[in-house]
Amino acid sequence: MPSRNRRHLNVWLIGLFLALPGAGHAETLTLDRAIELAERYNPRLQTAMAEVERTRSGIGTARAYPNPEIEALSGGVRARVPGVTSGRGMSIAIGQPIDLPSHRAPRIRAAEAGLESSRYALDMERVDLHAAVKQAFFTVLRRKAEHALQLENQRSLEQTRNRIELSVKVGERPKFELVRIDAELSNAVNQATSARLRIAQALAVLRTLLGAPLPLDLDVAGELVPGTLTESYDALQNRVLDRHPALKRARAEVDRAEQRLHGERALKVPRPTLFAGFDRDPEQQRALIGVSIPIPVWDRRQGPIGEAVAVLQQAALAREQTRLTLLGDLEINYQRLLVARQQIAAFEGGLIRQAESALQVAEAAFKFGERGFLEVLDAQRVLRAIRADFLNARFEKQSALVELERLTARDLSGDSK
Repeated sequence: MPSRNRRHLNVWLIGLFLALPGAGHAETLTLDRAIELAERYNPRLQTAMAEVERTRSGIGTARAYPNPEIEALSGGVRARVPGVTSGRGMSIAIGQPIDLPSHRAPRIRAAEAGLESSRYALDMERVDLHAAVKQAFFTVLRRKAEHALQLENQRSLEQTRNRIELSVKVGERPKFELVRIDAELSNAVNQATSARLRIAQALAVLRTLLGAPLPLDLDVAGELVPGTLTESYDALQNRVLDRHPALKRARAEVDRAEQRLHGERALKVPRPTLFAGFDRDPEQQRALIGVSIPIPVWDRRQGPIGEAVAVLQQAALAREQTRLTLLGDLEINYQRLLVARQQIAAFEGGLIRQAESALQVAEAAFKFGERGFLEVLDAQRVLRAIRADFLNARFEKQSALVELERLTARDLSGDSK
Protein backbone atom coordinates (compact mmCIF):
# COMPACT_ATOMS: atom_id res chain seq x y z
CA MET A 1 0.00 0.00 0.00
CA PRO A 2 1.47 3.42 -0.94
CA SER A 3 2.55 5.65 1.93
CA ARG A 4 -0.09 8.24 1.06
CA ASN A 5 -2.88 5.67 1.30
CA ARG A 6 -1.50 4.34 4.57
CA ARG A 7 -1.45 7.86 5.97
CA HIS A 8 -5.08 8.47 5.03
CA LEU A 9 -6.03 5.09 6.47
CA ASN A 10 -4.31 5.89 9.78
CA VAL A 11 -6.02 9.25 9.99
CA TRP A 12 -9.38 7.64 9.24
CA LEU A 13 -8.82 4.97 11.93
CA ILE A 14 -7.93 7.62 14.51
CA GLY A 15 -11.06 9.56 13.66
CA LEU A 16 -13.17 6.42 13.88
CA PHE A 17 -11.66 5.54 17.27
CA LEU A 18 -12.34 9.02 18.64
CA ALA A 19 -15.92 8.79 17.38
CA LEU A 20 -16.67 5.57 19.26
CA PRO A 21 -19.34 5.79 22.01
CA GLY A 22 -16.76 5.14 24.72
CA ALA A 23 -14.45 7.85 23.41
CA GLY A 24 -16.81 10.72 22.88
CA HIS A 25 -19.58 10.15 25.44
CA ALA A 26 -17.68 8.86 28.46
CA GLU A 27 -18.95 9.26 31.99
CA THR A 28 -17.06 12.15 33.55
CA LEU A 29 -15.55 12.09 37.01
CA THR A 30 -14.57 15.15 39.03
CA LEU A 31 -11.80 15.17 41.59
CA ASP A 32 -14.19 15.52 44.54
CA ARG A 33 -16.25 12.61 43.24
CA ALA A 34 -13.11 10.50 42.81
CA ILE A 35 -12.06 11.11 46.41
CA GLU A 36 -15.58 10.30 47.59
CA LEU A 37 -15.54 6.97 45.72
CA ALA A 38 -12.10 6.14 47.10
CA GLU A 39 -13.34 6.78 50.64
CA ARG A 40 -16.19 4.39 50.06
CA TYR A 41 -14.60 1.56 48.08
CA ASN A 42 -10.82 1.53 48.49
CA PRO A 43 -9.84 -1.82 50.11
CA ARG A 44 -6.79 -0.50 51.93
CA LEU A 45 -8.84 2.21 53.62
CA GLN A 46 -11.49 -0.33 54.58
CA THR A 47 -8.77 -2.56 56.02
CA ALA A 48 -7.49 0.32 58.15
CA MET A 49 -11.03 0.93 59.41
CA ALA A 50 -11.33 -2.75 60.36
CA GLU A 51 -8.03 -2.49 62.22
CA VAL A 52 -9.45 0.35 64.33
CA GLU A 53 -12.39 -1.86 65.30
CA ARG A 54 -10.03 -4.70 66.15
CA THR A 55 -7.92 -2.56 68.49
CA ARG A 56 -11.06 -1.11 70.07
CA SER A 57 -12.08 -4.66 70.94
CA GLY A 58 -8.58 -5.16 72.32
CA ILE A 59 -9.34 -2.61 75.04
CA GLY A 60 -12.26 -4.75 76.15
CA THR A 61 -9.93 -7.73 76.27
CA ALA A 62 -7.41 -5.78 78.38
CA ARG A 63 -10.12 -4.67 80.82
CA ALA A 64 -11.57 -8.14 81.30
CA TYR A 65 -10.98 -9.79 84.66
CA PRO A 66 -9.65 -13.34 84.84
CA ASN A 67 -12.30 -16.04 85.12
CA PRO A 68 -12.68 -18.08 88.29
CA GLU A 69 -11.84 -21.78 88.30
CA ILE A 70 -13.91 -24.55 89.88
CA GLU A 71 -12.43 -27.89 90.83
CA ALA A 72 -14.56 -30.90 91.81
CA LEU A 73 -13.14 -34.26 92.86
CA SER A 74 -14.90 -37.45 93.92
CA GLY A 75 -13.68 -40.94 94.84
CA GLY A 76 -13.95 -43.88 97.15
CA VAL A 77 -12.71 -43.88 100.76
CA ARG A 78 -11.59 -47.32 102.01
CA ALA A 79 -10.91 -48.00 105.67
CA ARG A 80 -7.43 -49.38 106.46
CA VAL A 81 -7.83 -49.68 110.26
CA PRO A 82 -10.73 -50.95 112.35
CA GLY A 83 -13.36 -48.40 113.35
CA VAL A 84 -13.02 -46.18 110.30
CA THR A 85 -16.02 -45.95 108.01
CA SER A 86 -15.60 -46.66 104.30
CA GLY A 87 -17.62 -44.86 101.59
CA ARG A 88 -17.26 -42.07 99.07
CA GLY A 89 -15.43 -38.76 99.44
CA MET A 90 -15.88 -35.49 97.56
CA SER A 91 -13.90 -32.27 97.29
CA ILE A 92 -15.10 -28.99 95.71
CA ALA A 93 -12.97 -25.83 95.47
CA ILE A 94 -13.27 -22.50 93.64
CA GLY A 95 -10.31 -20.27 92.84
CA GLN A 96 -10.23 -16.64 91.70
CA PRO A 97 -7.02 -15.18 90.25
CA ILE A 98 -6.46 -11.63 91.50
CA ASP A 99 -5.76 -9.03 88.77
CA LEU A 100 -3.37 -6.71 90.57
CA PRO A 101 -3.65 -2.98 89.75
CA SER A 102 0.05 -2.92 88.83
CA HIS A 103 -0.70 -5.60 86.20
CA ARG A 104 -4.01 -4.26 85.02
CA ALA A 105 -3.24 -0.56 84.51
CA PRO A 106 -0.29 -0.95 82.08
CA ARG A 107 -2.18 -3.57 80.10
CA ILE A 108 -5.16 -1.26 79.62
CA ARG A 109 -2.98 1.74 78.79
CA ALA A 110 -1.09 -0.31 76.20
CA ALA A 111 -4.39 -1.32 74.57
CA GLU A 112 -5.56 2.29 74.55
CA ALA A 113 -2.29 3.35 72.93
CA GLY A 114 -2.85 0.62 70.35
CA LEU A 115 -6.28 2.05 69.54
CA GLU A 116 -4.78 5.52 69.21
CA SER A 117 -2.09 4.13 66.93
CA SER A 118 -4.64 2.42 64.69
CA ARG A 119 -6.65 5.64 64.44
CA TYR A 120 -3.56 7.51 63.33
CA ALA A 121 -2.83 4.69 60.89
CA LEU A 122 -6.31 5.20 59.44
CA ASP A 123 -5.66 8.93 59.12
CA MET A 124 -2.33 8.20 57.47
CA GLU A 125 -4.00 5.80 55.02
CA ARG A 126 -6.64 8.40 54.23
CA VAL A 127 -4.07 11.14 53.63
CA ASP A 128 -1.97 8.87 51.40
CA LEU A 129 -5.05 7.70 49.51
CA HIS A 130 -6.25 11.24 48.85
CA ALA A 131 -2.79 12.20 47.58
CA ALA A 132 -2.59 9.11 45.36
CA VAL A 133 -6.04 9.78 43.90
CA LYS A 134 -5.12 13.39 43.20
CA GLN A 135 -1.84 12.38 41.55
CA ALA A 136 -3.63 9.80 39.41
CA PHE A 137 -6.38 12.27 38.53
CA PHE A 138 -3.93 14.98 37.48
CA THR A 139 -1.91 12.40 35.56
CA VAL A 140 -4.99 11.69 33.46
CA LEU A 141 -5.37 15.42 32.79
CA ARG A 142 -1.70 15.58 31.86
CA ARG A 143 -2.02 12.68 29.42
CA LYS A 144 -5.09 14.31 27.85
CA ALA A 145 -3.17 17.56 27.43
CA GLU A 146 -0.27 15.67 25.85
CA HIS A 147 -2.71 14.00 23.48
CA ALA A 148 -4.13 17.40 22.52
CA LEU A 149 -0.61 18.66 21.76
CA GLN A 150 0.07 15.63 19.58
CA LEU A 151 -3.19 16.15 17.68
CA GLU A 152 -2.35 19.80 17.16
CA ASN A 153 1.08 18.81 15.83
CA GLN A 154 -0.57 16.29 13.54
CA ARG A 155 -2.95 18.90 12.13
CA SER A 156 -0.08 21.35 11.59
CA LEU A 157 1.89 18.72 9.68
CA GLU A 158 -1.14 17.88 7.58
CA GLN A 159 -1.48 21.52 6.55
CA THR A 160 2.23 21.64 5.68
CA ARG A 161 1.91 18.45 3.69
CA ASN A 162 -1.00 19.80 1.70
CA ARG A 163 1.05 22.82 0.68
CA ILE A 164 4.04 20.65 -0.24
CA GLU A 165 1.84 18.27 -2.22
CA LEU A 166 0.45 21.19 -4.21
CA SER A 167 3.95 22.51 -4.86
CA VAL A 168 5.14 19.08 -6.02
CA LYS A 169 2.23 18.77 -8.43
CA VAL A 170 3.06 22.09 -10.11
CA GLY A 171 6.76 21.23 -10.17
CA GLU A 172 7.95 23.86 -7.73
CA ARG A 173 9.39 21.33 -5.26
CA PRO A 174 11.03 17.91 -5.61
CA LYS A 175 9.08 14.79 -4.75
CA PHE A 176 11.60 13.97 -2.02
CA GLU A 177 10.09 16.71 0.16
CA LEU A 178 6.70 15.01 -0.04
CA VAL A 179 8.24 11.70 1.02
CA ARG A 180 9.94 13.46 3.93
CA ILE A 181 6.78 15.17 5.15
CA ASP A 182 4.85 11.89 4.84
CA ALA A 183 7.36 10.27 7.18
CA GLU A 184 7.01 13.14 9.64
CA LEU A 185 3.22 12.91 9.48
CA SER A 186 3.21 9.14 10.01
CA ASN A 187 5.37 9.62 13.10
CA ALA A 188 2.98 12.29 14.39
CA VAL A 189 0.03 9.92 13.92
CA ASN A 190 1.86 7.23 15.88
CA GLN A 191 2.71 9.71 18.63
CA ALA A 192 -0.95 10.76 18.89
CA THR A 193 -2.04 7.12 19.08
CA SER A 194 0.51 6.43 21.83
CA ALA A 195 -0.68 9.50 23.73
CA ARG A 196 -4.24 8.19 23.49
CA LEU A 197 -3.16 4.84 24.93
CA ARG A 198 -1.36 6.57 27.79
CA ILE A 199 -4.66 8.19 28.70
CA ALA A 200 -6.21 4.73 28.98
CA GLN A 201 -3.29 3.59 31.17
CA ALA A 202 -3.68 6.58 33.48
CA LEU A 203 -7.41 5.93 33.75
CA ALA A 204 -6.71 2.31 34.66
CA VAL A 205 -4.44 3.43 37.51
CA LEU A 206 -7.13 5.83 38.75
CA ARG A 207 -9.82 3.14 38.53
CA THR A 208 -7.64 0.74 40.55
CA LEU A 209 -7.12 3.31 43.30
CA LEU A 210 -10.83 4.03 43.59
CA GLY A 211 -11.83 0.36 43.74
CA ALA A 212 -15.37 1.35 42.72
CA PRO A 213 -17.55 -0.31 40.05
CA LEU A 214 -16.95 2.20 37.26
CA PRO A 215 -17.80 1.93 33.55
CA LEU A 216 -15.11 1.29 30.97
CA ASP A 217 -15.84 4.60 29.25
CA LEU A 218 -14.65 6.55 32.30
CA ASP A 219 -13.32 10.06 31.77
CA VAL A 220 -12.27 12.89 34.07
CA ALA A 221 -13.41 16.51 34.12
CA GLY A 222 -11.04 19.15 35.38
CA GLU A 223 -8.12 21.38 34.54
CA LEU A 224 -4.44 21.12 35.29
CA VAL A 225 -4.22 24.49 37.01
CA PRO A 226 -1.64 24.40 39.82
CA GLY A 227 -2.59 26.28 42.95
CA THR A 228 -0.44 28.56 45.03
CA LEU A 229 1.42 28.17 48.29
CA THR A 230 2.04 31.17 50.50
CA GLU A 231 3.45 29.50 53.62
CA SER A 232 7.15 29.60 54.35
CA TYR A 233 9.27 26.50 54.64
CA ASP A 234 9.53 26.85 58.42
CA ALA A 235 5.74 27.07 58.72
CA LEU A 236 5.35 23.95 56.60
CA GLN A 237 7.91 22.14 58.72
CA ASN A 238 6.01 22.96 61.90
CA ARG A 239 2.77 21.74 60.34
CA VAL A 240 4.39 18.45 59.37
CA LEU A 241 5.74 17.84 62.87
CA ASP A 242 2.43 18.80 64.50
CA ARG A 243 -0.14 17.20 62.21
CA HIS A 244 1.15 14.34 60.14
CA PRO A 245 -0.54 11.12 61.35
CA ALA A 246 2.54 8.99 60.64
CA LEU A 247 4.51 10.86 63.28
CA LYS A 248 1.57 10.76 65.69
CA ARG A 249 1.28 7.04 65.14
CA ALA A 250 5.00 6.58 65.81
CA ARG A 251 4.60 8.44 69.11
CA ALA A 252 1.63 6.27 70.03
CA GLU A 253 3.71 3.16 69.29
CA VAL A 254 6.40 4.43 71.65
CA ASP A 255 3.76 4.96 74.34
CA ARG A 256 2.41 1.46 73.79
CA ALA A 257 5.91 -0.01 74.02
CA GLU A 258 6.52 1.86 77.28
CA GLN A 259 3.29 0.51 78.77
CA ARG A 260 4.20 -3.01 77.73
CA LEU A 261 7.55 -2.63 79.44
CA HIS A 262 5.82 -1.40 82.60
CA GLY A 263 3.50 -4.39 82.42
CA GLU A 264 6.33 -6.88 82.01
CA ARG A 265 8.19 -5.41 84.95
CA ALA A 266 5.02 -5.45 87.05
CA LEU A 267 4.59 -9.16 86.29
CA LYS A 268 7.73 -9.84 88.34
CA VAL A 269 5.31 -9.67 91.27
CA PRO A 270 3.35 -12.96 91.05
CA ARG A 271 -0.39 -12.89 90.64
CA PRO A 272 -2.07 -14.55 93.65
CA THR A 273 -5.09 -16.80 93.48
CA LEU A 274 -7.69 -16.91 96.26
CA PHE A 275 -9.54 -20.17 96.72
CA ALA A 276 -12.22 -21.63 98.97
CA GLY A 277 -13.76 -25.07 99.18
CA PHE A 278 -14.65 -28.06 101.33
CA ASP A 279 -13.73 -31.73 101.65
CA ARG A 280 -16.20 -34.39 102.74
CA ASP A 281 -15.61 -38.03 103.55
CA PRO A 282 -17.84 -40.62 105.29
CA GLU A 283 -16.83 -39.41 108.76
CA GLN A 284 -16.14 -35.66 108.54
CA GLN A 285 -16.38 -32.50 106.47
CA ARG A 286 -13.79 -29.69 106.33
CA ALA A 287 -14.14 -26.10 105.01
CA LEU A 288 -10.99 -24.60 103.46
CA ILE A 289 -9.92 -21.10 102.43
CA GLY A 290 -6.48 -19.99 101.27
CA VAL A 291 -4.27 -18.25 98.75
CA SER A 292 -1.88 -19.56 96.10
CA ILE A 293 1.15 -17.47 95.14
CA PRO A 294 3.71 -18.56 92.50
CA ILE A 295 7.31 -18.26 93.72
CA PRO A 296 9.58 -16.57 91.11
CA VAL A 297 12.59 -18.80 91.66
CA TRP A 298 13.50 -19.98 88.14
CA ASP A 299 11.61 -17.57 85.89
CA ARG A 300 12.14 -13.94 86.88
CA ARG A 301 10.87 -12.65 83.51
CA GLN A 302 14.26 -11.40 82.42
CA GLY A 303 13.59 -12.56 78.86
CA PRO A 304 10.19 -10.83 78.42
CA ILE A 305 11.52 -7.65 80.05
CA GLY A 306 14.54 -7.63 77.75
CA GLU A 307 12.29 -8.11 74.74
CA ALA A 308 10.07 -5.23 75.87
CA VAL A 309 13.12 -2.98 76.27
CA ALA A 310 14.23 -3.83 72.73
CA VAL A 311 10.74 -3.17 71.35
CA LEU A 312 10.75 0.23 73.07
CA GLN A 313 14.12 1.07 71.55
CA GLN A 314 12.87 0.02 68.12
CA ALA A 315 9.75 2.16 68.49
CA ALA A 316 11.82 5.19 69.49
CA LEU A 317 14.17 4.71 66.54
CA ALA A 318 11.19 4.23 64.19
CA ARG A 319 9.72 7.49 65.47
CA GLU A 320 12.97 9.32 64.73
CA GLN A 321 13.21 7.70 61.30
CA THR A 322 9.65 8.75 60.53
CA ARG A 323 10.45 12.31 61.52
CA LEU A 324 13.55 12.40 59.32
CA THR A 325 11.69 10.85 56.38
CA LEU A 326 8.85 13.36 56.57
CA LEU A 327 11.22 16.32 56.82
CA GLY A 328 13.28 14.94 53.93
CA ASP A 329 10.16 14.53 51.77
CA LEU A 330 9.12 18.06 52.71
CA GLU A 331 12.43 19.53 51.61
CA ILE A 332 12.46 17.54 48.35
CA ASN A 333 8.94 18.54 47.35
CA TYR A 334 9.44 22.15 48.41
CA GLN A 335 12.47 22.33 46.12
CA ARG A 336 10.43 20.67 43.37
CA LEU A 337 7.85 23.41 43.78
CA LEU A 338 10.46 26.17 43.56
CA VAL A 339 12.02 24.68 40.42
CA ALA A 340 8.62 24.25 38.77
CA ARG A 341 7.69 27.84 39.63
CA GLN A 342 10.90 29.10 38.05
CA GLN A 343 10.33 27.05 34.91
CA ILE A 344 6.72 28.18 34.55
CA ALA A 345 7.76 31.80 34.96
CA ALA A 346 10.37 31.37 32.22
CA PHE A 347 7.87 29.79 29.84
CA GLU A 348 5.21 32.40 30.51
CA GLY A 349 7.79 35.16 30.40
CA GLY A 350 8.51 34.80 26.70
CA LEU A 351 9.80 31.37 25.70
CA ILE A 352 6.47 30.22 24.30
CA ARG A 353 5.86 33.50 22.47
CA GLN A 354 9.33 33.41 20.97
CA ALA A 355 8.85 29.87 19.71
CA GLU A 356 5.43 30.76 18.27
CA SER A 357 6.90 33.81 16.53
CA ALA A 358 9.73 31.73 15.10
CA LEU A 359 7.21 29.25 13.70
CA GLN A 360 5.12 32.02 12.16
CA VAL A 361 8.21 33.49 10.50
CA ALA A 362 9.26 30.07 9.18
CA GLU A 363 5.77 29.33 7.84
CA ALA A 364 5.56 32.74 6.14
CA ALA A 365 8.98 32.29 4.54
CA PHE A 366 7.98 28.79 3.41
CA LYS A 367 4.72 30.08 1.96
CA PHE A 368 6.54 32.66 -0.19
CA GLY A 369 9.25 30.19 -1.18
CA GLU A 370 12.04 31.89 0.75
CA ARG A 371 12.74 28.89 3.00
CA GLY A 372 12.36 25.13 2.77
CA PHE A 373 9.93 23.07 4.81
CA LEU A 374 12.78 21.74 6.96
CA GLU A 375 12.93 25.13 8.69
CA VAL A 376 9.20 24.84 9.33
CA LEU A 377 9.64 21.35 10.80
CA ASP A 378 12.47 22.54 13.04
CA ALA A 379 10.37 25.44 14.28
CA GLN A 380 7.44 23.10 14.91
CA ARG A 381 9.67 20.73 16.87
CA VAL A 382 11.01 23.56 19.00
CA LEU A 383 7.52 24.87 19.76
CA ARG A 384 6.24 21.37 20.47
CA ALA A 385 9.14 20.68 22.84
CA ILE A 386 8.63 23.97 24.68
CA ARG A 387 4.90 23.36 25.06
CA ALA A 388 5.58 19.82 26.33
CA ASP A 389 8.13 21.16 28.83
CA PHE A 390 5.64 23.81 29.93
CA LEU A 391 3.01 21.12 30.48
CA ASN A 392 5.51 19.01 32.44
CA ALA A 393 6.43 22.00 34.61
CA ARG A 394 2.77 22.66 35.38
CA PHE A 395 2.24 19.02 36.29
CA GLU A 396 5.42 19.01 38.38
CA LYS A 397 4.16 22.02 40.32
CA GLN A 398 0.77 20.39 40.83
CA SER A 399 2.39 17.14 41.92
CA ALA A 400 4.65 18.96 44.41
CA LEU A 401 1.65 20.80 45.85
CA VAL A 402 -0.23 17.52 46.29
CA GLU A 403 2.74 16.05 48.14
CA LEU A 404 2.98 19.12 50.36
CA GLU A 405 -0.72 18.74 51.13
CA ARG A 406 -0.10 15.12 52.07
CA LEU A 407 2.85 15.99 54.30
CA THR A 408 0.95 18.73 56.12
CA ALA A 409 -2.22 16.57 56.33
CA ARG A 410 -4.44 19.32 54.94
CA ASP A 411 -7.19 16.85 54.08
CA LEU A 412 -7.52 16.09 57.81
CA SER A 413 -7.31 19.66 59.05
CA GLY A 414 -9.61 21.11 56.41
CA ASP A 415 -7.29 24.02 55.68
CA SER A 416 -7.13 25.61 52.30
CA LYS A 417 -4.03 26.49 50.42
